[in-house]
This record gives sequence, C-alpha cells and structure tokens, in this order.
Amino acid sequence: MAMNCKPKFWKIVVLVLTGIAALGWVVMALWNWLLPNLFFGVHEISYVQAMGVLLLSKILFGGFRGHCDMHSKWHQSRLESMTPEEREKFQSGMRGWCRKPKQEDGGSKE
Repeated sequence: MAMNCKPKFWKIVVLVLTGIAALGWVVMALWNWLLPNLFFGVHEISYVQAMGVLLLSKILFGGFRGHCDMHSKWHQSRLESMTPEEREKFQSGMRGWCRKPKQEDGGSKE
C-alpha cells in the first residue's frame, strides 16, 4: 500500500518558509541593532527591507546556480564506490522514501 507524499511535501514547504521568515527577522534585528550605532546616517529598516537585503545578498554573493553540480559529483563517486548489492539496497531505499515498502505475504491468492 503506497503512502501519500503530500503531507511530507507540505511540511517541508512550511519548514522552509518559516526558516526564510526567521532569517529575514534575524537580518532585520542585526541591522537595526548594529548598523545605526556603527555608521552615521544609516537608519533602521523594516522587515520587508530586511527580506530585500537578504535577497540582494543571495544574488550578489550566492547566486542562483545552487550546489547541485558538486553535490551530484559527490553522489556519483559514492555510488560508483559501492558494491552492486549496496547500490541496489541504497536505490531501493530511496525509492521507498515516501512509500511504505511492499509487504510480502506468505499465501498467494489465485
């Protein structure tokens, strides 16, 4: 019997959005605590402005290319170093990430 992946997906979405919102609040709090006292003429910012600063820093310093290329090369080399049995066990585990594994019953109905 297959388990539905939608609840896990929505939990992850809510967790990511909560993390982004909390990070925006941290940026705003740090900006308003540090910068007006350190630099003359710098004013406090709102939450929306803090989210803009966060997005701008992501564009300037992080980009949107992600880290998939390096990460996938690491996974590929790790898969290549596995024995065929280990590889099959890993792949079957990944396939069953959001599904319950099929249970084999002793009797067959024909």
